[in-house]
Amino acid sequence: MKIIDSSDKKFKKEFKAILNRSSLDMDEVSPIVKKLLKEVKDKGDKALKKHISKFDGWQPQNSNELLISPKLMKKAYKNLDKNLKSALHLAYQRIKSFHEKQMPKSWIDFEKNGSMIGQKVTAVDSVGLYIPGGKAVYPSSLLMNAIPAIVAGVEKIVVTTPAIGNEVNELLLGAMYLCNIKTGIKIGGASAIGALTYGTPTVPKVDVITGPGNIFVATAKKEVYGEVNIDMIAGPSEIGIISDKFAKPKYLAIDLLSQAEHDEMASCIMITTSEKIAKKTAKEIKKYLNILPRSEIAKKSITNRGAIIVVKNLSEAVDLMNQIAPEHLELMVQNPYELLPKIKHAGAIFMGENTPEPMGDYIAGPNHTLPTGGTAKFYSPLSVENFLKKSSIISISKEGMAKLGKACALLAKTEGLTAHEESIKVRLKN
Repeated sequence: MKIIDSSDKKFKKEFKAILNRSSLDMDEVSPIVKKLLKEVKDKGDKALKKHISKFDGWQPQNSNELLISPKLMKKAYKNLDKNLKSALHLAYQRIKSFHEKQMPKSWIDFEKNGSMIGQKVTAVDSVGLYIPGGKAVYPSSLLMNAIPAIVAGVEKIVVTTPAIGNEVNELLLGAMYLCNIKTGIKIGGASAIGALTYGTPTVPKVDVITGPGNIFVATAKKEVYGEVNIDMIAGPSEIGIISDKFAKPKYLAIDLLSQAEHDEMASCIMITTSEKIAKKTAKEIKKYLNILPRSEIAKKSITNRGAIIVVKNLSEAVDLMNQIAPEHLELMVQNPYELLPKIKHAGAIFMGENTPEPMGDYIAGPNHTLPTGGTAKFYSPLSVENFLKKSSIISISKEGMAKLGKACALLAKTEGLTAHEESIKVRLKN
């Protein structure tokens, strides 16, 4: 893993490349995605079956074969190892508890003159959850997307996942049963996003689509935004670590690799105040790469998208990391709480050496669906808010109209909207 110093002449150029890591080549795949979406919109299930045959390696004979039977989910759940089932339940409860604390409330504020303003919070009617199923299967993503929707009160939850060779992962099926999913569809990629957006005879149209995916899924979500709402346009996974001279190189190395093993395009960036720690961490990474099952993926990520940056002090480290705005940020320093107020941009912040990023992926409770590629500067983690909408409530009394109407009519007149103005004046006359 390359080590660079912030004082080097080439640093600005190298750091710019890190900041530009979000340059997913959507332009290249956009024509393909648009074609797939149009086919699904125009031909429905027929297009889905065609796409499954082409991309997923099996040929559905009829539309019913696209459905995942709830009985299959229940069977898979019952067959789960006892300890694994217990771990799923623990994760479920912790995730549920965290998201329950996020729930906003409806409110009403009555004014002395009898007028009232307020806000009504309502769950959306239906959501589609995209759960990846290509290079790896992520039941944890099902929990992280389904539970906030359940807490929000969404009535209809539809899960789509690619079934390579017509096989759905047993653990994913068990997690679907745990989340009481009634509608599961064996379809992935841009096709799934299209089906959830436009609806087909088999796949219900939804109001909101959430969940991670590859560049085809991300591009499809970008294309359909506006027809439906989406959570975010997420790219490959990434981790940022700020470390000082007290950090343990073995911890740092494996934490960087925990993201590198996800995807060849994953980004792993560490910023440290210690050159000694930088070198030791690089050595530990080499050792781990010799034994990790997904070492080929991790090696490509570390080589092409990874870097250790040596800086003068923690203030410089924080400044650079805020510019990077990583999906996951570990504060592997002696006093992480001292740095916390200075962190402006990160999807999730992990405090101290006993809080590795995988705790957030599975069991801590906060959502692991996070903004990537620097979008933590303006996006938030997936939350119950993604499955809710708010309506404003307004009630103006006769006294309130007398007090506010004149100013309102003047503003309408100033904008040249005569009917707006008269709508107020006609009430002021009575």
